[in-house]
Amino acid sequence: MSEPIRWGIISTGTIARKFAEGLSVVPDAELVGVGSRAQDSADRFGDRFGVPHRYATYEALANDPDVDVVYIGTPHPLHHQNTLLCLQAGKPVLCEKPFAINASQAREMVTAARERNLFLMEAMWNRYNPVVLEAQRLLDEGSIGELRMLLADLGLGAPFDPEHRLFDIELGGGALLDLGVYPVSMAYLIFGAPSRIATLAHLGSTGVDEREGIVFGYDDGRIAVLNASLMEKTPSDAVFFGTEGSLRLHGPLYCPTAVTLVRHGETERRIEPSVEGNVYNYEAVEVIRCLRAAELESPAMTLDESLSIMETLDAIRAEWGLRYPGE
Repeated sequence: MSEPIRWGIISTGTIARKFAEGLSVVPDAELVGVGSRAQDSADRFGDRFGVPHRYATYEALANDPDVDVVYIGTPHPLHHQNTLLCLQAGKPVLCEKPFAINASQAREMVTAARERNLFLMEAMWNRYNPVVLEAQRLLDEGSIGELRMLLADLGLGAPFDPEHRLFDIELGGGALLDLGVYPVSMAYLIFGAPSRIATLAHLGSTGVDEREGIVFGYDDGRIAVLNASLMEKTPSDAVFFGTEGSLRLHGPLYCPTAVTLVRHGETERRIEPSVEGNVYNYEAVEVIRCLRAAELESPAMTLDESLSIMETLDAIRAEWGLRYPGE
């Protein structure tokens, strides 16, 4: 039996903790290191998850020879520099979504990985969710006929708090990068990159996009209508419409729980695929599969697609005149 893949995590925040929980149910994975900006937070994280190597700097984690691959769970503006740090240290990387703040940063990350022949993947965890994979299979086999339209949304219902990172433009706050990336990625997964984009947004008092509507157009006539909101709680699901019926991915869109298939004139069918762990485990399994197979990218979330999505998010923000500090 092969030795387990040894993971390091940069960050000790909520997402990092969820990823560590996911890793705990992956038999071929071992969490051996954590990097933080302070020793006490690294120690608390290490105590909670039984991590032997605890570091007060990200650099120390990146340079730990016992770490085979690094998961980056820091805030959006740090993804670029943290990824480059790990790649320069010779470490494969799984980087939390959004891949970066903008396409320029994402392009540097992709170039660095390819120049060093190192694995790199955006952690878009719903791409590996068994529920999403089942929906994709049903759509691919023509269960609702020819696909024509997608309606997808994600609304958080968060109270306004100018001190929270979601409303902090310095931290890449706003609905688009935190929430809108999910419906955008779903449209990419099923329809591909759009040929036309139309969008509107409301920018709040802190300068971030609090809510937005996005329409993707495709040359074959398909349309994707996508919405995201920080402060309004929405159904947060996705519905695909075809010539013979519809298919609903029950929300939350970042981690769908079931699929309902409705064919014209037939009784609807609800499908609930078996799901293990907290779903973060599935993206870790994919990384391990790629590393074992010496694949530098995941076919389910290629670097070219991550870069194209970032270019689309840039184009959307450009319509609003929204720029992040330092751009």
